[in-house]
Amino acid sequence: MKRGKTIFYLLLLALAWTFFAGGCRKHRPAAKPAVHADLPQIKDSGQLVVLTLYSSTTYFNYRGQEMGFQYELCEQFAQSLGVKLKVKVARNAGELIRMLLAGEGDLIAYNLPITRDRMDSLIYCGNEVITHQVVVQRSNGRAKPLTDVTQLVGKEVYVKPGKYYERLVNLDQELGGGILIRRMASDSISLEDLITEVARGKIAYTVADDDIARLNKTYYPNLDIRLAVSFDQRASWAVRADCPLLAEAVDRWHAENRTSPAYAASMKRYFEISKSVPHSPILSLREGKISHYDGLFKKYAAQIGWDWRLLASLAYTESNFDTTAVSWAGARGLMQLMPRTARAMGMPEGKEANPEESIKAAVKYLGITTRSFTEVPEGERINFVLASYNSGIGHVFDAMALAEKYGSNKYVWRDNVEKFVLLKSNEEYFTDPVCKHGYFRGQETYNFVREIMGRYEQYKKKIPR
Repeated sequence: MKRGKTIFYLLLLALAWTFFAGGCRKHRPAAKPAVHADLPQIKDSGQLVVLTLYSSTTYFNYRGQEMGFQYELCEQFAQSLGVKLKVKVARNAGELIRMLLAGEGDLIAYNLPITRDRMDSLIYCGNEVITHQVVVQRSNGRAKPLTDVTQLVGKEVYVKPGKYYERLVNLDQELGGGILIRRMASDSISLEDLITEVARGKIAYTVADDDIARLNKTYYPNLDIRLAVSFDQRASWAVRADCPLLAEAVDRWHAENRTSPAYAASMKRYFEISKSVPHSPILSLREGKISHYDGLFKKYAAQIGWDWRLLASLAYTESNFDTTAVSWAGARGLMQLMPRTARAMGMPEGKEANPEESIKAAVKYLGITTRSFTEVPEGERINFVLASYNSGIGHVFDAMALAEKYGSNKYVWRDNVEKFVLLKSNEEYFTDPVCKHGYFRGQETYNFVREIMGRYEQYKKKIPR
């Protein structure tokens, strides 16, 4: 009997506990869904997180400074909100959208194609641009530039796999065949490599997005980019569908900002200003002089153990010995230091055009950079230092890492590391996990080192030390 009562009481206790626990669960507040940051939360946090891709027109690092047309617009927008800007980089457009919807960023700052299937999850906002693909050809070649897509029949057009190849295949079908499409499958050739080949006359035609073509025309004025080969595609920035206040702020800011001096300066910097430096000798080498600043080169080169003629060759390549020179990126003076670097090296503000201040700051920077390559043999080290002066040290470290990964000697510049500097404009390489600094237009650095060292050899033959 006792045993029966005990079991009975245990059952009652179990039922009571089940009822009590169930009641607690019933009245416990449900977990709140994650709330994504709209404009008020962003302002409270003091930070705007933008998502973008590495490219020559969106975001990249140049001489240790963040740059890119889309990046500069993001800076202007963040300033209008009174918040700091933080940039996160995705590998492709699909990952941009995934990261945005997961709350890893507030805004996609990239010309994202506007499609109906995304309108339930995204709000497109900001500047709506019309993009299309164009034929990149020479304007001063033997043959007149093509003016109609039908003239592509019988012509060789070199393109990378992907959207450019696919568009040409479709166009070829529309025209009834005849375009000689050359599909460049090699990972070692980028779109910008193909554009360079067109500018130099090695190939006649390639295809690119119009914004990339416009930017490359600032490097190669002999390009003709007027012939469109695709339909117009609308594109813009985007935010999550649950952030309407942020979308309204972006739209309002863009309407006001598009006529601002800051916006005009950014457009000019990336799509109008020539990126090439015209070089012409100032003094005759026959007179035993390289420039008006030879005395300063001799004075400061000795501080880092350099031959003064090498320092002079660097200055010539940078500014053509023009103390008032200002590059498209904002580098100034005889030695073309970026403003942030100049300040860090102790140059007083407003002294950028002073030749002695410029040389003194540049030599200090060269000395610091040299100490970062102590593992590189002394005979090779100068190449790495010059490359870093042009590109920023991070891109050189990336190229060394790529060289090591692919079996090249990472301590030898010519035909080894310089090869991978070139490849850093190619998505297959700058997205490699060993690369920490993303996209870089390596052709400039490749040429920079070769030009300086080649001219230095000429100076050594004609000018006494």
